[in-house]
Amino acid sequence: MYSYNNSIKVTEFIVTGLDTTERPLVVGVIMLLIFVISVVANIVNILVIISEKKLHKPMYLLICNLAVVDILYTSSSSPTMITVLVAGVKTITYVPCLIQMFAFNLGLVMEMLVLAVMGFDRLLAVGCPFQYQSYLTNARTIVLTYILWMVGCGFVAVLPATVIPLPHCSTELKYAFCSYASLIRTTCVDPNYYFNLVAIITFFLLFFTFIFICLSYVGIILFVKLSSNIDKKKMGSTCFSHLIVVTCYYCPVFILSLLTRIGVVLTLEARNGLVIGSILGPSLVNPFVYCLRTNEIKNKIISLFKNVEAS
Repeated sequence: MYSYNNSIKVTEFIVTGLDTTERPLVVGVIMLLIFVISVVANIVNILVIISEKKLHKPMYLLICNLAVVDILYTSSSSPTMITVLVAGVKTITYVPCLIQMFAFNLGLVMEMLVLAVMGFDRLLAVGCPFQYQSYLTNARTIVLTYILWMVGCGFVAVLPATVIPLPHCSTELKYAFCSYASLIRTTCVDPNYYFNLVAIITFFLLFFTFIFICLSYVGIILFVKLSSNIDKKKMGSTCFSHLIVVTCYYCPVFILSLLTRIGVVLTLEARNGLVIGSILGPSLVNPFVYCLRTNEIKNKIISLFKNVEAS
């Protein structure tokens, strides 16, 4: 039984989940480099899309939104882990910890929702190329993006709503940053109910969005079979970038979720590795995939560099 009599007033938490990391300075510096590169690359993509009127189209607006999500996702947790590993500062105050938990999970949920919508966008582009612009206008894309953020905030609001009222019996965060699981483990209650609640929400979002993406590509494949060889190459090129991004995001998330749900006990180092990979991997890969494989963005960036050199 969990006793409320032992509860304490928490003003700050101590991050202990990275204490067993071998060569923490080396790991921290590598994470810092990846973090800086991913944030800068995503910011460049956003600025290029905003500054170039030719890129003010639904597909590029969705890419811009994905870049915003990637920045939120990686910036919510990476600075804390890097600070612990590089500077050895393990404390984080109560309110910033709650904000970090909300921001991280919002990024996690938004990544799923945005990738699902981008899959549907590719289905429309392939299946209805001539009506695409009339079906998905810029205004509708912006409204859809706004709805996605509202839905994401609605799902994630459950987490602080369940954590804040609970009394705390510990100040040690057993994982790498202020995750929901680590905060629940500092409370005086049985964590199983709260873990099961989050597992249901995660299962619903994870598999719903993944199945939605799969169904979108089933439709794309059917349209590709009816198209000419030239059209097939164009369709393959326009969808391949999205497939890379989906794979980079869902693989570590599926591995982490499925292993923990079927009872596989992961070591703290293995769990931290999967979590860090799922955070930094997509945020680093996404901007470069869309920069290198999207000619309009790539050409704009090349022209910018040429102008800088000429000046």
